[in-house]
Amino acid sequence: MNLQLTIEGISYQADIAQPHDLSVSTGPQGDNPGAFFIDGARFEPIRVGGFVGSVAEGGSANCEILTLCAHGNTTHTECMGHITQSRIVLSDVLNQFWFSAQLVTAELHEGKYVGLSEVKQWPLHQVDALIVRSFPNPLSKKNCQWSGNEPPYFAPEALSFLRDAGIQHLLTDFPSVDPEVDEGRLSAHHEWWGLPQRVAGGVVASVEPAHPRFHATITELIYVGDHLKDGLYALNLQCPNLRTDAVPSRPVIYGLTPTTDR
Repeated sequence: MNLQLTIEGISYQADIAQPHDLSVSTGPQGDNPGAFFIDGARFEPIRVGGFVGSVAEGGSANCEILTLCAHGNTTHTECMGHITQSRIVLSDVLNQFWFSAQLVTAELHEGKYVGLSEVKQWPLHQVDALIVRSFPNPLSKKNCQWSGNEPPYFAPEALSFLRDAGIQHLLTDFPSVDPEVDEGRLSAHHEWWGLPQRVAGGVVASVEPAHPRFHATITELIYVGDHLKDGLYALNLQCPNLRTDAVPSRPVIYGLTPTTDR
C-alpha cells in the first residue's frame, strides 16, 4: 500500500511498509530518558483483592498500572494547553495525523541552542511539519538523563521564524524548546503558539488577547538515526486519546519518491 501526497506542486509516493520510528520508549527494558527531575515512569501490576495482574506472580493475566509524565519520561506531543490558563487538550486540537514533513539537521550555536541564523540557512519547503535533528547525534541521546545538564533549546526568534514560515508541527530531539531554567518564561513556547510573552513570575498567559495557533503542536524527545537523510518525508503522528495537554506519542516517517517530473 502506498500513500500519495503533493508538496509544492510535486506528487510523491510513500511506501508505508517502510516506516522509520522516531520515538524513544519508556518502561522495563526501554530507553527511559529523563528530564526536569521528573520521576521515572512506573509499570506495576494491579492488585485488587486476591487478583494480581502478573502471570509471573501467579495471576491469570498481565494487567499493569502505568504512572508517567509525558513531559519528562518519553517522546511526547504537546499542544497550546501546556502554557495556558484555559484547559486545552491535545485530542481537541490535533484532528489529523498524516502530514508532509521535512527533516533538517541543526548545528547548535555555541553548543547550546538553535538560533535564528541557523534556521534561516535551512532550505525550508512548504510542509506541515519540521523535524529537527541536532548534531552531534549519538545513540546515547535516546536514554540521556537531561536533568541538571543544561540541555539544548531553541532561541525564541528561531521559532518565530518557523511559525511565520507556516510550519504547524515541530519535532525535536530536545527535551524542551526552552532552556531547562528560564525563570518560567517559556519564551520559545509562547512564540510558537502565538501567545503574548510573560515576565518571570508573571501570571499564566491567556489565549484571548493574542493570535493563538490552536492546531500547532510540539513533539519533544524524539530520536532520528543518522541513516536518515535530510529531506522530505510523510509523517504519521500517532497519539493516544488522553485529554491532557501532552501525551506520549509515536511519530513515524516514510521516505518519499517523486511520481511527477520536477
